[in-house]
Amino acid sequence: MEEKLRVGVISSTHGLRGEVKVFPTTDTPNRFQKMKEVILDTGKEELTLAIEGVKFFKKFVILKFKGIDDINDVEKYKGKELYVTRDKAQKLGKDEYFIADLLGIAVVEDNGRKLGHIKDVIETGANDVYVVEMEEKKDLLIPAIKQCILKVDVEAGQMDVHLLEGLLEE
Repeated sequence: MEEKLRVGVISSTHGLRGEVKVFPTTDTPNRFQKMKEVILDTGKEELTLAIEGVKFFKKFVILKFKGIDDINDVEKYKGKELYVTRDKAQKLGKDEYFIADLLGIAVVEDNGRKLGHIKDVIETGANDVYVVEMEEKKDLLIPAIKQCILKVDVEAGQMDVHLLEGLLEE
């Protein structure tokens, strides 16, 4: 399991006082209001930055970090990712999982047949869709609904599924 979870990507600077425009990669961008710090991955090192201010602008979150007061100090962070540690991550409800924990786990049909591994999760308005990479076949798309997803065991690295008619092209 990943120890750090991505919560956003710095898309650009905002104003002249060191603020950044962040594209949130979390389901609930409002969580930034409760966050005290984030981890910035510069590609060479990881910096823990204290959050001083949070605003919202369209689909973006505007962050102000303590000690960074000039546009020139944040310019170099464009395109860099922001993370939180798992212990500071948002609490999950029943049958909720972090996408990072689902990627790579085995997918097994209810008859015991191994289908492949989750390679991506597509977030739609209604429900997520799991993209299963199958050997020598096209990717399989499984909707994240109770009729299809029987059991998820992140610790064991396995998801048990029931395929509704028409999901698997044979």
